[in-house]
Amino acid sequence: MSRKILILVVLSLFSLSIANAQKGTIRGTVTDAANGEALYGVNVIIENTSTGAVTDFDGKFEISVQPGTYNLQASFVTYRKLNITGISVKAGQVTIVDNIALEEDVEQLGEVVVTAKALRTTEEALLSIKRKSPNLLDGISAANFRKIGDGDAASAVKRVPGISVEGGKYVYIRGLGDRYTKSILNGMDIPGLDPDRNSLQMDMFPTGIIDNIIVTKSFSADLPADFTGGVVNIETKNFPEEPVLSVSIGGTYNPAMHFQSDYLTYDGGSTDFLGFDDGTRSNPAYKYSKDEIPLYGNVVGRPDSEEGLRYREILNGFNRNLSTIQRNSGMDFSAGINLGNQNSIGNIKVGHNFSLNYKNATRFYQDAEFGRYGLANNTSTTELEVRERQTGNYGTNDVLISANGGLAIKTNNSKIALNLMHLQNGEKKAGEFLYFNRDQGANFDAYQTNLEYSQKSLTNGLLLGEHYSSDKRWELSWKLSPTISSINDPDIRFTRIRDEGFDGENLSIGSESGYPERIWRELNEINVAGKVDVTRTYKFMGDEDVKLKFGGGHTYKQRDYTIENYQIIPNGVTITRDPNVIMLPENLWPSNENGTRGTRFEAQFVPVNPNQYDANISNTAAYLSNEFVFLQDLKAIVGIRAEQYSQNYTGTNQQGLMLDNEQVLETFDVFPSVNLIYGLNDMQNLRFSYSKTTARPSFKEASFAEILDPVSGRSFVGGFFPDFNAAGDEIWDGNLSPTYIDNLDVRWELFQKKGQTFSVSGFYKKFTDPIEIVQYVQIAGYFQPRNVGSGEVIGGEIEFRKNLEFISPFFERFSVNGNVTYVHSVIEMAPNEFASRLRNARDGQEIKNTRDMAGQAPYIINAGLSYNDFENGWDAGLFYNVQGPTLLFVGIGNRSDVYSEPFHNLNFNLNKTLGENDRMQITVGVSNILGDLREEFFQGYQAKEQVFTRYNPGRAINVGFTYKFR
Repeated sequence: MSRKILILVVLSLFSLSIANAQKGTIRGTVTDAANGEALYGVNVIIENTSTGAVTDFDGKFEISVQPGTYNLQASFVTYRKLNITGISVKAGQVTIVDNIALEEDVEQLGEVVVTAKALRTTEEALLSIKRKSPNLLDGISAANFRKIGDGDAASAVKRVPGISVEGGKYVYIRGLGDRYTKSILNGMDIPGLDPDRNSLQMDMFPTGIIDNIIVTKSFSADLPADFTGGVVNIETKNFPEEPVLSVSIGGTYNPAMHFQSDYLTYDGGSTDFLGFDDGTRSNPAYKYSKDEIPLYGNVVGRPDSEEGLRYREILNGFNRNLSTIQRNSGMDFSAGINLGNQNSIGNIKVGHNFSLNYKNATRFYQDAEFGRYGLANNTSTTELEVRERQTGNYGTNDVLISANGGLAIKTNNSKIALNLMHLQNGEKKAGEFLYFNRDQGANFDAYQTNLEYSQKSLTNGLLLGEHYSSDKRWELSWKLSPTISSINDPDIRFTRIRDEGFDGENLSIGSESGYPERIWRELNEINVAGKVDVTRTYKFMGDEDVKLKFGGGHTYKQRDYTIENYQIIPNGVTITRDPNVIMLPENLWPSNENGTRGTRFEAQFVPVNPNQYDANISNTAAYLSNEFVFLQDLKAIVGIRAEQYSQNYTGTNQQGLMLDNEQVLETFDVFPSVNLIYGLNDMQNLRFSYSKTTARPSFKEASFAEILDPVSGRSFVGGFFPDFNAAGDEIWDGNLSPTYIDNLDVRWELFQKKGQTFSVSGFYKKFTDPIEIVQYVQIAGYFQPRNVGSGEVIGGEIEFRKNLEFISPFFERFSVNGNVTYVHSVIEMAPNEFASRLRNARDGQEIKNTRDMAGQAPYIINAGLSYNDFENGWDAGLFYNVQGPTLLFVGIGNRSDVYSEPFHNLNFNLNKTLGENDRMQITVGVSNILGDLREEFFQGYQAKEQVFTRYNPGRAINVGFTYKFR
């Protein structure tokens, strides 16, 4: 009997699938034309039939019909009826009807008729959201992704005015750097592959899984308080509009970097192409505790003792390769698969999506240069003196794998979704440099070789729910998001061989030039974030709907970090230009009978490791905001947010004292916000906003860690280290604290049809205790985060997006967009910095107690020219970006300031869809068309600029192909 029932069920399902396959589906979204919000309960029917559906709380509907061409009718009480004509439906396919916007029928004007073709080419819904939003915002939606064809979020977001994409990955807003720009995923603050950055890598999100990207430039109480420039929120899809199964491949050719026979690399592990090490680079002392690693002083002359044998085991366990090799460099390539769909089971909708993407990028930087310059002791000398300089070539190979999957269930009044994401990244570097040292009495030349590998991983889960009352006047939203991330840098190898004049004579390795180093770094972090939001829609002083919103959240972060570094000391070894000689078996200790000669190691982390710490952060937030409508056209959104923040630290401080979960930061702050919107008319707004926000030091900044960048030879040192000048005066006390910012914005904005906008903005920001990266006085080549006094930023911004049809009908498909931002920033120096600059002033130089703010560009220009022919599947764009010279690192003592040089970045991209239902897409792009260099310079009074960093990113040509199976 049970077998018969099973057979009947299977046959029924099979019959149902055949029936559904013979039909087609119409899906769409209905919004309020006045504010862009989803309309719940709209009746959508096939004209002259009873077949139809009612929109859910997201404004979504779905109608299953036989193949053919239909007219739709959307009706809702107090709104004008809308007829959409010419909707073509094919068997087994989904037809998307975007941007159905209903207008209030205040004058009883009757129904409106539009064509489905016209709906597909409008952006009215997004404009309505922007026009009525309490925040200054912009964005791009899934409908635009379908039309434009950008492959990932980094490509798509650059079309938003006011946005700069740095390095093809990270978003900057208004020229403010990473500290003041924040990226969030589905409204949740999660770490990226580099957890010390505020920004997520935008290129790891394919547009096929993104519902929209919203850029918010003003603070409101429901947002996290630790941002100033703006927030970029990536919302992933829960319910794909149509069945998707697509594969994509791509390649990038950079003539300066690819197919170069002298590309530098080294033999790594068998799994490097997958973004992780296979154990080839494992620490040879991994199975021993710190106390079990022998010191050389305890085994010298005793190689066959128990400790001596253990020492030799560890020494022989080191990977013996220290040299680069030359190979032909390949092109960048990528591949991806994306699938998703939604199905209905009665009144329940089930959506799913999955994407898997692989990217492999090769870079070869030739004639790269890194320098360190300083002020001369003689104050009559204005030219900067060289301290260190290195020039040479280095190659990198970067692998990124991203996997994202989601499952969602929606009923009439609720939605629950689960999203899982994993990122795996591995980067291999190899470099050869000529090194010159002229620092404070030192005078030598050397060959330098660097071998590095860094692997990063991130696994994130997001469980969310949205629940609505039957009249949609109450909304409850909750989210829970755990993240596990790690960074491992296994076996960084740094070798410097002294060779005066580079003549190959008298080669040596010693303490002055620095002994070879082997470094293992490991970071593990757990992040758990949760939040609850409640929204109540009610009538305020009449018929106007307003919203009361309140909620709270909690974030906990735990980080474990350790650096284990070994000095490799060749004693009695004949040195050549080949670094591999150092680790040859015959040269390892003991190379003589009495055990006193040979290459040995010194474990720098034994017995005390100052570069090992554990830290945790706890942040609890609560907020309340409410809308008020004082006049018909004046709306106010007033909110207040409170955050209780604490950060604890376990590790060894500079004096060798152990801190055990000691509280290093604790604050309770209240962050008010006021947003005023005055509607001059239906298409114009005048906005004003005030808010208070913060920027807190990261785990790395609030520490005693010392972190070396072997390629540049520069080190980051944690902000808890005090600093003293040559006279012994304290110039930094090691008490790093959060920054607080008062923000004022005013903006006039004009909205027009076809997504056209024009706005003029002014903004003012006051910084209390801004954190900047300052050059460390006690140790050359070290850089440290510090509070540097107080600061102000005042600026103006013009944004526009304009269709060129007004010139001639020929230009109907052309549009221009861009923004120009001018910023004046000033830092009032702390007394110790001002005094230091006075002591080191050049003759005739006037020292003021103010300077530029680090990280703030004085101007930003973004401009784009686009061509869009959606009907024939063409989309092209030419985009330009430049930022003015920006202070990167603050000088102090005899260190001078470091500024970035403007990088004129001009990119072109072309997308073409082909085949039935646009199943195929070809993408062609060119980046850095102008061939500009990336340059950063030391600057001084009446002095020639000197190179801090210089490299050539080259021009790159990329080609991509995507095929949609459905």
